[in-house]
Amino acid sequence: MEYRYHHFHLICSDLEDMERFFTGMLGAKLVERRKFGTADGATLDLNGTRINLRVKREDENITGDSSQPRYGYDHLGLDVEDVDAAYRELKEKGITFTVPPTDAVNGRMAFLKGPDGITIELFQTIR
Repeated sequence: MEYRYHHFHLICSDLEDMERFFTGMLGAKLVERRKFGTADGATLDLNGTRINLRVKREDENITGDSSQPRYGYDHLGLDVEDVDAAYRELKEKGITFTVPPTDAVNGRMAFLKGPDGITIELFQTIR
């Protein structure tokens, strides 16, 4: 059996805010608004990466947020050509960074906070 990446799925407190963040700040495109079961949602395309967003279902109890480390999702990593340029561009748009551009093994990285406290890493590969 061969496994390949297909999508990531985020539960968000405000669907429109999360959609605006990914489309307005990161350049994703809205593919469709849809239901995920009984929950309103949307599918976005971020340069070939499928992102599914949805609000909580009426029968769900959301027990945490992304403000504290926990088991499971830690962060989403996005490849960029120039992490310093991306940092400047997103800072000008009001994005909060938790780690500014920093040298890493084989590259440079920076971490930012998105809606609902999600953590996103920007990574520039340097060979």
